[in-house]
Amino acid sequence: MDLSYILNHLGEERANYLNAVSPPIFQTSNFTFNSVSDLRTSIKDEMNIPFYTRGCNPTVSILRKKIAALEGAEDALVMSSGSAAASAAIISQLAAGDHLISVSKPYSWTFKLITLFLDRFGVEATFVDGTKVENFENAIKPNTKLIVLESPNSLTFELQDLAAISSLAKFRNITTVIDNSYCSPLNQKPIELGIDLVFHSATKYLAGHSDAVCGVICGSTEKIKQIFASEFMTLGAIISPNDAFLLMRGLRTLPLRMERVSKSVFKILHYLEKNENVAKIYHPFSESFPQLALANKQMKSASGLLSFELKAENREEVDLFCDSLNTFLLACSWGGHESLVFPICGLDDSANYKDNELPWNLIRINIGLEDPQYLIDDLDQAFKKYRNSEYFSTANHLSDSH
Repeated sequence: MDLSYILNHLGEERANYLNAVSPPIFQTSNFTFNSVSDLRTSIKDEMNIPFYTRGCNPTVSILRKKIAALEGAEDALVMSSGSAAASAAIISQLAAGDHLISVSKPYSWTFKLITLFLDRFGVEATFVDGTKVENFENAIKPNTKLIVLESPNSLTFELQDLAAISSLAKFRNITTVIDNSYCSPLNQKPIELGIDLVFHSATKYLAGHSDAVCGVICGSTEKIKQIFASEFMTLGAIISPNDAFLLMRGLRTLPLRMERVSKSVFKILHYLEKNENVAKIYHPFSESFPQLALANKQMKSASGLLSFELKAENREEVDLFCDSLNTFLLACSWGGHESLVFPICGLDDSANYKDNELPWNLIRINIGLEDPQYLIDDLDQAFKKYRNSEYFSTANHLSDSH
């Protein structure tokens, strides 16, 4: 199906709403019926026929068709956050006594779901280094029901060989689920590689404007119906019609935005690779990245995230560098139109995030839609302030290895 058709026309039956170019926002909780017979017909297919907005809303229904087509899936569900989508996708495949295998460094709230919630209900978990397929194979038990992937992750960008892992899982009758938020459906197609369920924090690239929090799950009709009837309807983490409209608006420009950030991130990457203040670069398409061959094999291009370790001797130096940036906004999240910076040491005092194994001098930046030279100029002046600071130790500082 043509990408332009998906983004601009699929699901948009304009004759049904006065030929409006943009679909209306059906800001209603409820729908009426002309007869009891009509009501019965609707409630038989509450997933696809408007009965109550918790189940089906016309604005959200258009969005579902577009999201599914983008991922090459049979169907999709749209939820109120990426965490809600991850939780529904994972919980739907498990029961007490089951075992799952997860990559060792999934998204923080996926990790909490597995370790805090699922553990309470009798689901066992094993975390493995996902860069080697044999680690998954060695972790399989007779009760293994699910493999949780995130390729790449959004901080240090480790990849998994999706085709190989999906083949292994199918042979052992194990379901696979992946967080595809970093790549977006434009840069990686997990379902084509055999993965069963794909979820996104749609807040990121799919919405793209930092004004809506949302998540999506994509998969077969069978699995999506299963999730709808249980986790989706029971937990009720639905997206509002207004946020669905914002997400649909974001999709219109997805190819343009992804092309822009991909081109820009390579310019920033090359700048940082030559910068004497940078100890290490994390990016799946960096020449120094150990899984570069796999990135080229299963990803079309890069998105706008990259991380680096600052050659710093203390947290004050990291703080000063980040505080000196003017164009990069100091904030969490990513995937919006604006460029962001986030230092890992900013998590030190957080009860939810402080227990991580990441380097304290790691800094993640999200490249937005600004001109790349504009961003490089901002990085330049921040590096100069950091180097000229009272914290900066001249003795062997730049030769220090991390």
